[in-house]
Amino acid sequence: MTAVGTRPDHLAIAGRFAAAPETWPVAPRYNPVDRWYHRLHVAHDHEVWLLTWLPGQGTEWHDHGGSAGAFHVFSGTLTEDTVALADGHAPRVSSRELGEGAGRRFGSHHVHRMTNRSPRPAVSVHVYGPALTTMTKYRVGAAGLEVLEVERAGAQW
Repeated sequence: MTAVGTRPDHLAIAGRFAAAPETWPVAPRYNPVDRWYHRLHVAHDHEVWLLTWLPGQGTEWHDHGGSAGAFHVFSGTLTEDTVALADGHAPRVSSRELGEGAGRRFGSHHVHRMTNRSPRPAVSVHVYGPALTTMTKYRVGAAGLEVLEVERAGAQW
C-alpha cells in the first residue's frame, strides 16, 4: 500500500483499481435515472467504489462525513465543482474538468459536486478513508452552505 505519512494514498489506490478492471467483481452498469455505484473493496482503513455517470447525471453538493479520499476517472469526463467560503464574502464556486486518467485527492472537510457534463458516459473509481458512514448534502447560497440532509451508510445507500 502506498502511503502519504501514515495514511494510505487514496489516489494511488484508486489508480491501481482503475488500472485493473478485469479484477472488478462486477462490470460497470448504467442507470438511466441516476448514477450507478457498487463497492469494489473494503479494508480496515478505506473502501473503494465504482461509479458510472450518463450524460447529465451528477451529485448534489455534499461532503464525505469526515472521510478523506480521492477519485480517478476511468473513462469519459467529469466536472468537479468545489466551494470556497470566505468570512464576510459570498461563497466562490470553482469548476475543474477531469478526463480519462485524471484524478484528485481531497481532505476530510471537502465539499463538492460532480457532474458528467459531456455527451459520453463516464466511469470513475472513488476511495474513501475511513469508510463512509455519512454524507451531508448542502445548498450553496449567498450566506454559505446550508445543510439539507445527512444520509447514513446502510440506510440510504
